[in-house]
Amino acid sequence: MAFQVSKSNDVMVIDVEGQLIVGNRQELKQKVLYELEKGERKFVVNFSETGYIDSSGLGVLVSLSKKIREQEGELRLASLNEDLRTLFELTKLDTLFTIADTREQALEGL
Repeated sequence: MAFQVSKSNDVMVIDVEGQLIVGNRQELKQKVLYELEKGERKFVVNFSETGYIDSSGLGVLVSLSKKIREQEGELRLASLNEDLRTLFELTKLDTLFTIADTREQALEGL
């Protein structure tokens, strides 16, 4: 499991490789909060290399979304596979997040 953080224009992109689960969710949270504290306000979390997110992973995404919105920023999700997209629909989290089909689409207009 790894998180790759890069910057595209003025958007922080976090590529999640592997699963987002209880064992690594804090690492993702720390990376995003660190960038938020540095003044970054636009984030895309790319799940093109992710096959599974557990409930704690969903929880950390919700928590980050709230913190970013409080700082007048925006968090978008990209490249959810079919199973993950269904998970977000069943939990109604698709109404909380802007979800793009690709990383490039998520970056558009941010």
